[in-house]
Amino acid sequence: MAYSTLQCTIEDGIATITISRPQALNALNSLTLEELSQAVDQIASNQEVRVLILTGSGEKAFVAGADISEMATFTPLQAKAFAGKGQAVISRLQGLAIPVIAAVNGYALGGGCELALACDFIYASEKATFGLPEISLGLIPGFGGTQRLPRLIGPHAAKEMILTGKYVAASEACRIGLVSQVFAPQELMGGALATAKIMASRGKAALRAAKQAVNQGLNTDLATGLVIECDAFALCMASPDAREGTKAFLEKRKPVFTGALNG
Repeated sequence: MAYSTLQCTIEDGIATITISRPQALNALNSLTLEELSQAVDQIASNQEVRVLILTGSGEKAFVAGADISEMATFTPLQAKAFAGKGQAVISRLQGLAIPVIAAVNGYALGGGCELALACDFIYASEKATFGLPEISLGLIPGFGGTQRLPRLIGPHAAKEMILTGKYVAASEACRIGLVSQVFAPQELMGGALATAKIMASRGKAALRAAKQAVNQGLNTDLATGLVIECDAFALCMASPDAREGTKAFLEKRKPVFTGALNG
């Protein structure tokens, strides 16, 4: 499928979505959100895709935020609809059964930071900058930032970012747990791809179960989370990949996972 605000490629089981609005620092407008939703649906329906990498075009921005030139004209009802649309798309991204890596190559501000927060983990260029600066516009984050950021870095650090609108450099973002690894700019995509290849080589049923167990467990108490994990572990044992993995271990060879979800 051809898109006008992003590019989507798939190679060796690894999909890459690149937000591409260079004239607006890849800012998210209504069309970009719609196309991102379509691309995520396309990837979700493709059983050959095992990992997704999300990045931005150019060297300056991952996604510099929501498109303020569009937002400035909104009525309150239009603003609510826009925030709801952004939240739905980003939640759909977070809910993908496959692992998602954000490769943040530059500014990840406002909606861009919120988009990265929905990924399973974030790799950043040394030139990357993170922030939720909506407070400086008399607004608050509307695509999930007030909810996902505190869950990731804790409420105090999150409130400091949200209430001041301050920008955080890649090194500081890594220190506070927002970012997993920091790379030289020219090594960012290579680093993301290397990790994607490792995950793509694992059993697909196990990847799905592990991601769901973590995400669902975060929203409940420990005892319930342990039940979720136990059930997910048992379901993994029904997959051909689990049988292949245990057999390969006993036979002292490398497993050959097919990615089939059931036998």
